[in-house]
Amino acid sequence: MTTKTGTVGNTVQLTTLLGDFRLLVMLFVGFRLLMMIIYQPLIVEGTERGIGAGGDFMTYFQIAALSDSLGMPFRDWWTEFPPVWSFLSVGVYQLLGENVAYSNFAGFIGFIILIFDTGNLVLMYKLGTRLYGRNTGMALAWIYALLVAPMIFVFWTFEPMVAFFLLLGVWWLLQDKYNHSAVAIALGALTKFTPALLIGALWRFHKERTALQFTGVVLGLFALVYIPLLAQNADMTRPSLTAQFNKASYQTVWALIDGNYRTGNFGPLTDRTDPSRAENILPGLNPATIPGIVRLAVAGAIGLFVFWRTKRFDERGLVAFVGITLMIFFLQAQGWSPQWLVQIIPFVLLTFPTRNGVLVVLLLSFLVFTEYPLLFIRTGDTGGEISGALVGPFTIIVLARTGLLIALAIGFYQRLRQEPVNIQVD
Repeated sequence: MTTKTGTVGNTVQLTTLLGDFRLLVMLFVGFRLLMMIIYQPLIVEGTERGIGAGGDFMTYFQIAALSDSLGMPFRDWWTEFPPVWSFLSVGVYQLLGENVAYSNFAGFIGFIILIFDTGNLVLMYKLGTRLYGRNTGMALAWIYALLVAPMIFVFWTFEPMVAFFLLLGVWWLLQDKYNHSAVAIALGALTKFTPALLIGALWRFHKERTALQFTGVVLGLFALVYIPLLAQNADMTRPSLTAQFNKASYQTVWALIDGNYRTGNFGPLTDRTDPSRAENILPGLNPATIPGIVRLAVAGAIGLFVFWRTKRFDERGLVAFVGITLMIFFLQAQGWSPQWLVQIIPFVLLTFPTRNGVLVVLLLSFLVFTEYPLLFIRTGDTGGEISGALVGPFTIIVLARTGLLIALAIGFYQRLRQEPVNIQVD
């Protein structure tokens, strides 16, 4: 028989456990390490198995392996990735020695990405606590820890690194550590370009002098890395700046308009010594019906509209502004990558820390993973192209995902149109 006193005691104990952030971190890391041990990334009879199957680690491994026969990226062969990831992946590959097994490379990389994603968990807790109070911050950390999307991408891509630098930049910005934030954003932009979008928030939420200084630090550090690489071999370095924008459309409404039904890729790795390959659309894919410059101009006009219409200039408004900036950028892009969820999810949860916010994240995750890998895994007979009976579901999913991203952008905008109010945090 449970007494009233015993029930209260058990409730207090459970609340204490759920409120212990250090315990959450241990569970977060332990669960992911055990998943990697149980479902080890392996190559079995030429087929990738384990937790990394369906992700990009095999591509990273194959690209890094070029350093054995060709030399170094940016000097002897081109890569579509900016320097931080390119040199990190090649460095890990070389560190592990000659004839390194894929499982060792994938495990090492997965552990590194896990460190960054643990940083994302910490930042979600800190940002949520600063914006809404400790109880909400703890709840957001638990939600992030339990979501499938951030976990699976730890073993699929390096996107958690990008999200980490972006969130770290926001965290330091809220603390008025402008130079720290600028360094974080510069490192993020040298990993993938999207963290540089935070610069827009500087110009909207801070004085011109601060924004100018921040922009100068980001651009200066970016140039400090790229100038030597361009001087060393401009032809092999330039694709890291342009290749992603030269690909044919994929997995977006723009791809539906163009009649492209494949994922985005750059073709055989044997072409990495020819930089012109990074500039050409792959055979079988169609060029853009709506030029990229037109999409970018429309996105820029929408961004300026949001910029001038923003009324909420508190910290929650800044986070929402970064969120809508990401939405506008992703919506205008010619392609869609499932891993972008890792950047989107934190800003949705931090702007909408409600049941509806969590449900939107779940719905978006279902749409994204149904599209890839569920549909694309069934395209083996067509060389990776959506065709036949898959075209209908694929089209519906792309339209639904695009509609949901537009709805999120509208939600962010509505937050920015609100007047700041003094809400008592928990």
